[in-house]
Amino acid sequence: MTQADLVFINGPVFTADAQRRRASAVAVAGGRIIAVGHDELRDLVGTGTEVVDLAGRMLVPGFQDAHVHPVWGGLDLLRCDLSELNSQDDYLARIARYSAEHPDDQWVLGGGWSMSAFPGGTPTAAALDRVVPDRPAFLPNRDGHGAWVNSAALRLAGIDRDTPDPADGRIERDADGNPTGTLHEGAMTLVNRHLPETSLATLVDALMLGQQYLHERGVTAWQDAIVGGYGDAGDPGPAYLAAAEQGRLTARVVGALWWDRGAGLEQIPSLVERRERFRAGRFAATSVKIMQDGVAENFTASMLEPYCDGHGHPTDNSGISFVDPETLLPAAAELDRLGFQLHFHAIGDRAVRQCLDAVEHAISRNGRSDHRHHIAHLQVVHPDDVPRFRQLDVAANMQSLWASLEPQMVELTLPFLGEPRSSWQYPFRDLQRAGAVLAAGSDWSVSTPNPMAAIHVAVNRVAAPGLEEGDYEAFLPEQSLDLATSLAAYTAGSAYVNHLDEVTGTVEVGKFADLVVLDRDPFAGPANEIGETRVLQTFVQGERVFAASDA
Repeated sequence: MTQADLVFINGPVFTADAQRRRASAVAVAGGRIIAVGHDELRDLVGTGTEVVDLAGRMLVPGFQDAHVHPVWGGLDLLRCDLSELNSQDDYLARIARYSAEHPDDQWVLGGGWSMSAFPGGTPTAAALDRVVPDRPAFLPNRDGHGAWVNSAALRLAGIDRDTPDPADGRIERDADGNPTGTLHEGAMTLVNRHLPETSLATLVDALMLGQQYLHERGVTAWQDAIVGGYGDAGDPGPAYLAAAEQGRLTARVVGALWWDRGAGLEQIPSLVERRERFRAGRFAATSVKIMQDGVAENFTASMLEPYCDGHGHPTDNSGISFVDPETLLPAAAELDRLGFQLHFHAIGDRAVRQCLDAVEHAISRNGRSDHRHHIAHLQVVHPDDVPRFRQLDVAANMQSLWASLEPQMVELTLPFLGEPRSSWQYPFRDLQRAGAVLAAGSDWSVSTPNPMAAIHVAVNRVAAPGLEEGDYEAFLPEQSLDLATSLAAYTAGSAYVNHLDEVTGTVEVGKFADLVVLDRDPFAGPANEIGETRVLQTFVQGERVFAASDA
């Protein structure tokens, strides 16, 4: 009789398999699941077996984040991290303290501020100058689509009233045209190209910090949504390669190579070369990330109809499509032909449609494939495009934490989308009914990487406990998902997108023992407590990579 290395007993098991089979025990040997069942698995316990008594707590497959930025998240933790704060005064106090503690740094770097903390979502250089008057400061916001800079940074970059807006961004200005200290989208490049290079050692340290942060939240695999030179972080690719070659990368990681929207099809050979180079251990850069638009809050999300002015009247701005369809369609076809997965960022309904059109064009040129292209974010989806996800085999990559009412949504989004677009936001239930594959991710460091917080919102359409910013009703509750579907999206669904479904994503015999022990059975309690669920232990291939103090 086989002796197990590890046996979990006495608790519900969410298998996430197609049949949602019930179990109360799981046995592991050699890093793989060898049995799923009930009390009969006690026969596999030997003298060398570790037995984990679940005591009624739930065992689930390891969570897989289908859209995340762990190196950026780790850098934010190493730098001036503003992500846990919510007001200008708190931001300035943290920046002042960080600046005083790092007097020798050439720049003050960090980020994570919320747009809702500032009138119009736009902080000023004048405020930042009060705490950092002596050197440049560059602080991206939580979503990475804008940056707060001080006057020293504006001077260094030569940005003044005569500096034109780049084609893919905007410089926030006062009534006289002078820059005020917020740079949107591509305008950030005017400053961040002057930043000092982040060393490989620092990037590896950030990756290790980000990996541990994710393991503590039960994440055992992910897709890094930008592997390339974007923003102020440097290229994560070499850090992944170094960590994988050193045996320090415990997670399973797919890298999405960055599509340079300032270039065209001539960059494809370099993507092929990088795909071959960035492959080691548990890391493989087999996807390409195409950011098709910006975000709704700064009016750069690409819309089929113009934004409203806040009073219901249309403006002349319908956002930005970063990649022109004349480039997007042939690029998608060629990348698909070369075996790349396409990972799109699309917030607005025009961007979503353009991404679907690109996949449709690839299919018309190459036939159908098993590349598992996916579109992330999906904030505004025109109802006509919902069934196309199933028709084109495009997975819906949900960041469900955002599908709730909070100040940014109420003040900076709803008035400028107007109806009916406001009611087309995050249509997860419609996508499920249409038969789309649902995957899930966090976009950390944009928002918390806690899967149970995101699952809470997917089920309740209200903010998770501890993340509320006001008392709001459920946001479009008809688009809510049930708990089992949400858990499956964050496990089996993301494993499918990551081409890991043959070896992970469900609790089944033969698969790797990537498993998570929760502190409760979330199915047994009320839905409004789902977000209070904590991770007690995380295992990758049967090896414990995290244990809480009360595990």
